[in-house]
Amino acid sequence: MSDTIIKVENLSKRYRIGLQEKKADTFTQQLINNLKAPIENFRRIQSLGKFEAESDSVHWALKDVNFEVKQGEVLGIIGKNGAGKSTLLKILSKITEPTSGRIELIGRVAALLEVGTGFHPELSGRENIYMNGTILGMTKKEIDSKLDEIIDFSGIEKYVDTPVKFYSSGMRVRLGFSVAAHLEPEILIIDEVLAVGDYEFQKKCLGKMEDVSQKEGRTVLFVSHNMDAVRNLCSHSILLRNGTIEANDYTDIALKYYLKGEKTNNLLNIKEAEIVGAGNKNIQLEEIMVSSNKDHLAELVTGEPLHIKLTYKINIPIDLSKSRIDIRIDNQYGQRLVWMSSEIKKGFDFYKKEIVFKVNENLLLPGDYILTVFIHDGIDVSDWFPSVLTFSVSNSGELFSKLKVPNSQSSIFYPFEVL
Repeated sequence: MSDTIIKVENLSKRYRIGLQEKKADTFTQQLINNLKAPIENFRRIQSLGKFEAESDSVHWALKDVNFEVKQGEVLGIIGKNGAGKSTLLKILSKITEPTSGRIELIGRVAALLEVGTGFHPELSGRENIYMNGTILGMTKKEIDSKLDEIIDFSGIEKYVDTPVKFYSSGMRVRLGFSVAAHLEPEILIIDEVLAVGDYEFQKKCLGKMEDVSQKEGRTVLFVSHNMDAVRNLCSHSILLRNGTIEANDYTDIALKYYLKGEKTNNLLNIKEAEIVGAGNKNIQLEEIMVSSNKDHLAELVTGEPLHIKLTYKINIPIDLSKSRIDIRIDNQYGQRLVWMSSEIKKGFDFYKKEIVFKVNENLLLPGDYILTVFIHDGIDVSDWFPSVLTFSVSNSGELFSKLKVPNSQSSIFYPFEVL
């Protein structure tokens, strides 16, 4: 008997995307467009069920994806934003239907894909635990036996009888993971949403996923931009790029393909980035520039200044005295190196519509680094841009002109000198 618990064959998913309408340059042209609008709308309605392979309005989120997962395996799914990771998990979780292809799943599936997934906002945390357990096919007696363990692991005992609509995103993630991990599904699907939680809870989650797979023999699909967590937790990983599988191998090999294919770019228009979180967009990022000069793009060099400049717009009136912008710098393996926050400057003027984080002397060793941005509304993370930009630091400056460059695999910074 085969121990394969997930089998995906030729899986594809396509979407129709909206195309921007051509704007009229003259009043006459606008009048003609208005007269033609009913006919154009009728044609669009007729074409909704028709997909032309070469049409600009068709986007293939997944294309001919094939893989298998064994029972008890922890499979990592990696790739840049927009690679198709979340689409794949939504299809496996039966949230959306594939365009074509075949999937075999053996056993119950529990998924944590977005903050609050599967929760009814009007029900309390306790009631949502029973509702989720019932959906998974468990009896009340089975849920009763797990209830105390679920509540204890989530760490929200004080609020378990409060309606979920009053929970912060972090509390919803805590309860959601605890429910998904403890109600004994054969397949556990976890998206990047775990990173919204604090460090201590992330550590608990990673430990629990390891126990679930190794001790209990259940299967885990784990999506993360944290390459260090993927390496430690997953023995096998698949790399998605533009909706297709580029690598399906041991995790170290898949990571090499991933890191090799990521191009560095010190300037990014934020429209290209994926927003994760509540998506309130009170403060909406527009551009990120990482440079040695705050006014224009310039090469980053170890030992010289480092400027991270964010430009943004404020969409709705909010209490800016409680808001903040945080940034995190990771190395290429997803290990956290640096954290900066606007909170450090009291009375920071958000209406300047730009913020610059400055490091007088950049001590990062030559190599590639990853930037993540958080927008905090004073209560919780409202928007989150994971791994939004990869930037490169070189050693072309004076610091290393007469010195040997340290090994970047054995060190992170260059904070010392030899006297």
